[in-house]
Amino acid sequence: MYAIVNIAGQQFKVEKDNKIFVHRLDAVEGTKVQFDEVLLIDNNGSVTVGQPSVAGASIKAQVLSHVKGDKVLIFKKKRRKGYQKMNGHRQSFTQIMVEDIISGK
Repeated sequence: MYAIVNIAGQQFKVEKDNKIFVHRLDAVEGTKVQFDEVLLIDNNGSVTVGQPSVAGASIKAQVLSHVKGDKVLIFKKKRRKGYQKMNGHRQSFTQIMVEDIISGK
C-alpha cells in the first residue's frame, strides 16, 4: 500500500515505515504530525484518485530530526568588468517517518 501526498508544497510517494526528508516543518522532534492532502492511494491494486484530494484520507508520521542539506554555491561573474560574486545556501529539512496510511473509505 502506498500513497501520494502533498507535504509543504511538494508531492511524495510514501509507504508505511518510510523515512523521507521534507522542507522544514514547525514541529518539535519526536512529535506526531498528520497530513490530510492525500492525492492518491493504491491499496494492493485498488487505486483511489482524489479530485483534488481523497476525502477522509490522511497520513500519520513522526518527526525524527531537523537537518540541513548540502551547501549549494552560486557564482556570478561578468567578464572583463572585474565583477565576481559568490553566494551559498543550505536548505533546512525535516526527516519524518511514515507510521500509518489511513484510507478515506
